[in-house]
Amino acid sequence: MKKIIILGIETSCDETAASVVERRGNKIKILSSVVASQIKWHKKTDGVVPEVAARLHVSAIIPTIDKALKQAKIKPEKLTALAVTTRPGLVPALAVGIETAKTLALAWQKPLAGLSHLQGHIASAALTLGDLKNKKLAWPILALVVSGGHTELRLLSSWKKYRLLGSTRDDAVGEAFDKVAKMLGLGYPGGPIVSALATKGQADAFNFPRPMMKENNFDFSYSGLKTAVLYKWQELTIKRIPNSIRQLTDQIPNSTISNICASFQAAALEVLVYKTMRAAEKYKVKNIILAGGVAANKKLRADLTQVANKGGFNLTIPDFSLCTDNAAMIAGYGAIIYPESFSRNNWKKLDASSRDDTEL
Repeated sequence: MKKIIILGIETSCDETAASVVERRGNKIKILSSVVASQIKWHKKTDGVVPEVAARLHVSAIIPTIDKALKQAKIKPEKLTALAVTTRPGLVPALAVGIETAKTLALAWQKPLAGLSHLQGHIASAALTLGDLKNKKLAWPILALVVSGGHTELRLLSSWKKYRLLGSTRDDAVGEAFDKVAKMLGLGYPGGPIVSALATKGQADAFNFPRPMMKENNFDFSYSGLKTAVLYKWQELTIKRIPNSIRQLTDQIPNSTISNICASFQAAALEVLVYKTMRAAEKYKVKNIILAGGVAANKKLRADLTQVANKGGFNLTIPDFSLCTDNAAMIAGYGAIIYPESFSRNNWKKLDASSRDDTEL
């Protein structure tokens, strides 16, 4: 049985990542996965500055790739091909990974593919299951992709072909989590902090809106929910005039902050679960994949699992390590579709894009 070994490179935002994935027939497994985090740098600015992220990628990219190859015990000549994220993402950050992949593909004389970050997130479900013939991967598949930059429902008929059923009209759900954390002075990255505090709060303490939940479409909107949280925060703090947001946060009882986080999270996730299940029923799919950075949210995982199981649907959620940005999902996606999209001439033409509209 022919073995396919793919080196994946991912630099779409603030994580420099490299991974080696092996495929034998329908069996697929991760041989190595290395992620160099930039969080400590971006905490200083409470968010990712693209130019700063790109410079940090430049410093980390070669050591990260070298470490991934060593962990996998694979030499470059044993690689079948290389795969790199080309879209969507921060263009300066993407460019670092792309130029590195192009250079290595030329030097090593290997085929190269430029792949979608979001389709990679979806393909991470296959890495978790380890078998492409698993019944949970039978087409069609409904994928809910939720991250800091995207909130989408995709109806897949193959690993490369999908119909976009709905997406956010403004803020992505992960972005909303981060912005709520910022307005409450909780720090960066905000999503995990809000989720952790939510476990200590009461989800019905504040009646925040569920935007677009009842509308006859599969789109999302989180700017209104974010604004509702802001207004409630201002209402609670209007009589306080601190020297800084941090001091303001210190004056508000921890229980109140936890209640805000819990109520916000409940509103944000209820819309996701409701629309996902309504889409699954409408399009008569049996298999659902939850993917993306927000798929690491424990309440979302639990809520969607409960509803999907009750409705008789097969739900696959990638392992926690495969939810946040990583290169295993890119190498895995490459291994799944190989040799399609791969070419020895791709080093001449691959480019970065902030959009993901090339595989519709």
